Amino acid sequence: MKVLVIGNGGREHAIAWSLLQSAKVQQVICVPGNGGTASTPRCLNLAMNVLDFEGIARFALVNGVSLVVVGPEVPLAAGATDYLQKQGLIVFGPTRMGAQIEASKAWAKDLMHEANIPTAEAVVFTQESAAIAYVQKQGAPIVIKADGLAAGKGVTVATTVAEAEAAIATAFGGKFGEAGQRVLIEACLAGQEVSVLAVTDGLTIRPLLPAQDHKRIGEGDTGANTGGMGAYAPTPIATPALMQRVQQEILEPAIATLRKRQIDYRGVLYAGLMITPSGDPKVIEFNCRFGDPETQVVLPLLETPLIDLLLACAEQRLESFPPLEWKPGAAAAVVLAAGGYPEAYEKGKPITGIGQAEERGAIVFHAGTQKRGQSIVTDGGRVLNVVALGEDLEGAIANAYSALDVIQFDAVYFRRDIGFRAKLV
Repeated sequence: MKVLVIGNGGREHAIAWSLLQSAKVQQVICVPGNGGTASTPRCLNLAMNVLDFEGIARFALVNGVSLVVVGPEVPLAAGATDYLQKQGLIVFGPTRMGAQIEASKAWAKDLMHEANIPTAEAVVFTQESAAIAYVQKQGAPIVIKADGLAAGKGVTVATTVAEAEAAIATAFGGKFGEAGQRVLIEACLAGQEVSVLAVTDGLTIRPLLPAQDHKRIGEGDTGANTGGMGAYAPTPIATPALMQRVQQEILEPAIATLRKRQIDYRGVLYAGLMITPSGDPKVIEFNCRFGDPETQVVLPLLETPLIDLLLACAEQRLESFPPLEWKPGAAAAVVLAAGGYPEAYEKGKPITGIGQAEERGAIVFHAGTQKRGQSIVTDGGRVLNVVALGEDLEGAIANAYSALDVIQFDAVYFRRDIGFRAKLV
């Protein structure tokens, strides 16, 4: 089989790598891919925009692609699946209607209320002055969210009223474009965050291993929000009993309500959860795709061939699919970022030591990289994900840090405390 993967991040490199573990997959085509997918055997990069649905469909049909996997939220929200399915292609990823669960936080909140899914109370605002008046009345801590897609940077957990006012002004001031012209203001939930990536065919839904990521740029989970600075799986806080509750109270009601709304949702439903001090799971947000960097730690532990699982979802036969098999132990990922990220940073810096890290047993998933001749250079804010497995979480984290020491590029930055929350359980 040939599989086409849309996207160019660490998540897409991990998906391509995982698909290629199966002998059934002859080739993976990445649109547009990155320096890592360009260097992976049996993997081809196609220099095409992720929103060029017509060009992608033409290539896939001419080249006999068996499955298209849509990685990022932007093409999903723009209707990639709808267009490609109309051309007769098999697609893993929800339709435009389903992708609203991430593309509009207000829409998602309404769906949660309809499904009786536990979540924080929220109010939607379309005027800056009304939002600021509400925050002044409510006080802090409080959460400010741009309604639309903001590349993982549209959420501010404000610890003061002044910080909340600044976040509202930033959103309405145009930093997130159209996505920030409607704002949700939410009650602040306390506890530990857990990411549950679940796969569904629209009828049946199955969770993958629970993961935890570190969104903040600074150690101790401080500083600005990022797309994610590291992750690990499985997370010890998500016990089998808790996962059973997540299945019954969150995942199944969400799919049932989507179906009630006549939305045929086939792909990933990613539940970003807060586990409260009393041990109750509440939904912070839903996403319509694999998480990044959670995918980079979940897929290396998956023993079941990914190609079989994704096809079962796309072809709506997940109910009869065998139970998922997992490798023992744990996985950890540390993100190597460009100096200055998540604000301004430079590109084009040569990277060395990736091969040495892999010789030490790490899997290096590329995110913001590009292949120039025989060299790999930086091409984004989050540059590499250094992933390692271990007999337990402590071992996986130690193995990841041991391997990344040999990787070098100008102004490289990474957190040295990935996994610290697991020690708090």
